[in-house]
Amino acid sequence: MRTLGDFRLHLICESVNHMDVGGCFGLVPRTLYGPLMMPDADNTLPMPNHLLLVQTPEQNILIDTGMGDKVPDKLKAAFKLERPHGDIHAALARIDLTTADIGLVINTHLHGDHCSGNTTLTPDFTLAPVFPNARYVVQRREYDDAMHPNERNRATYARENFEPLVLSGQMDLLDGDTELAPGVRGVVTPGHTPGHMSVLLTSGGQHALFVCDMASFAIHFERLGWMTAYDIEPMVTLETKRRWQAWALEHEALLFFAHDPQRPAGVYRMGENGKATVQPVDFPLV
Repeated sequence: MRTLGDFRLHLICESVNHMDVGGCFGLVPRTLYGPLMMPDADNTLPMPNHLLLVQTPEQNILIDTGMGDKVPDKLKAAFKLERPHGDIHAALARIDLTTADIGLVINTHLHGDHCSGNTTLTPDFTLAPVFPNARYVVQRREYDDAMHPNERNRATYARENFEPLVLSGQMDLLDGDTELAPGVRGVVTPGHTPGHMSVLLTSGGQHALFVCDMASFAIHFERLGWMTAYDIEPMVTLETKRRWQAWALEHEALLFFAHDPQRPAGVYRMGENGKATVQPVDFPLV
């Protein structure tokens, strides 16, 4: 746990997927990424699914919900899914909370590794919200794309993760940058998907950004031309990163990377050589 002004921040490792390195680095050749992140014998890299719990003076806010408990066995095997820290219930229990204590759930986007934990199957095989007292939010553009997928993104959008929440009125659809709570702002950061959202935190004159899949790894944030093969609009991602690089330098902001196994948190600073890098920040995982 670390503090940001009046906020208490907890970084949760909800699960770990092992993904083909071609997905992680797209067009970047192995000669460049290999010395930094070498894949295993199966040509995969671990991609943790990090969630951020923000405890404000008013409420508990969870950013993203991870893989959840509805993952079919076939997908578990394909991703070599691991839970080295237990599930979300175990993580919350370690900080004396339950799912009923969460007041706001922010979905950065609706890919399965970020929102499958929104809902769960009850013993009678009906869908129920994992966080019964929470207001859920996501960008309207993201929801529209998820409800009308195409051949490329169909496999990652599963309606059971979000449609029941909208139909019940528990999920609100946002139209652009939105103040979600005092000091908590959802900001549209397109590229990975057109409706992708990062989360900006401001308290006591300090700043943080849950980057999410604007840059899945810290190295993606550092190098504008590096991005995953999963980005729907890669050239938009590039320009989005350019904007937020400048912001991060100006504000000395704490950055959180949703999938980085080496630098899940860091600060983007200019070095003596005139190049800016993400300097890691020690941030224990819940």
